[in-house]
Amino acid sequence: MNLLSLSEWNEFLSDHPEAHLLQTGEWGELKSHFGWEPVRVLFEDNNLTWGTQILFRQLPLGFTFAYLPKGPVSSAPHFPGSSFWNEVDQLCRKKSAIFLKMEPDEWMVSAGWQEGELPVGFRLSPQSIQPPRTIVIDLGGSQEEILARMKQKTRYNIRLSEKKGVRVVASDNIAMFYKLMETTGQRDQFGIHSMAYYQKAFDLFQQAGQCRLLMAEFQGEPIAAVMVFTAGNRSWYLYGASASHHRQLMPTYLLQWEAMKWAQSEGCLQYDLYGVPDHDENYLEENFPKRSEGLWGIYRFKRGFGGKVSRSLGPWDRVYNSLVYQIYMRWINRFAGEN
Repeated sequence: MNLLSLSEWNEFLSDHPEAHLLQTGEWGELKSHFGWEPVRVLFEDNNLTWGTQILFRQLPLGFTFAYLPKGPVSSAPHFPGSSFWNEVDQLCRKKSAIFLKMEPDEWMVSAGWQEGELPVGFRLSPQSIQPPRTIVIDLGGSQEEILARMKQKTRYNIRLSEKKGVRVVASDNIAMFYKLMETTGQRDQFGIHSMAYYQKAFDLFQQAGQCRLLMAEFQGEPIAAVMVFTAGNRSWYLYGASASHHRQLMPTYLLQWEAMKWAQSEGCLQYDLYGVPDHDENYLEENFPKRSEGLWGIYRFKRGFGGKVSRSLGPWDRVYNSLVYQIYMRWINRFAGEN
């Protein structure tokens, strides 16, 4: 296994445009400014190549937590075998990792994924870092065809926002974006990153041509915003915020539509809305009219854009220190029970 520099990793990814945003060098650099160490590795076996960016976070007592988000990356038609994972094990043990958490960039094609089907040495984990279930919008076809796939009420809200005078513009005003994020986090009771985090994410990906910050304005006042990212032919809506006034103007609907149009203009074929409640679509459709807690209100909003509900194959854990891992999992379960 070869350790790669940032430039070498980006050169490898240039041959793999299908790689997920969280495997890009820019994502690793972003996390490196906020407590993580990215390590990029390459493994070749029988004319097949796998690469992966693993993030390590320092823990007390000299331990680390190893995280493999949305990888590994390869054009091989199958998952890497034991030789690859043996090399990963050596790296993780050298870094004193308690365990490695992997969330593959693969969709679950059926609900019957059993532990016996996992690669040897992995176990299914109850703890996800990335949202396991999402809605992915097909950006194929004309803008009229994309609109036609949306719910009628969503199309109405997009047009209403335009009619009422909401204007969407590209922006670099991270301070205003953060102000809107603070308002949204307080109103909807979720945690947000620091302003420095959003600024660094914007700077890194905007410089690479992979990010757009869009602001919805009404009479010159910013009232909502989204930060959207691209990699290869895919795009992701990761961060969004809105003011607590002028919400009747439906600016978030128009923002998403303008973000989709931008992503399509960048050559993207998919737009990932990134995160809905982790239930199958039948359950979601049956229950969203009567639930609003957690991600349920977000599902009500996102479902209108006409995408496909999909679930990833993660998360899986590969354990190196069983005793400390058990203590960690008890802490996680207790924390989840209290929240």
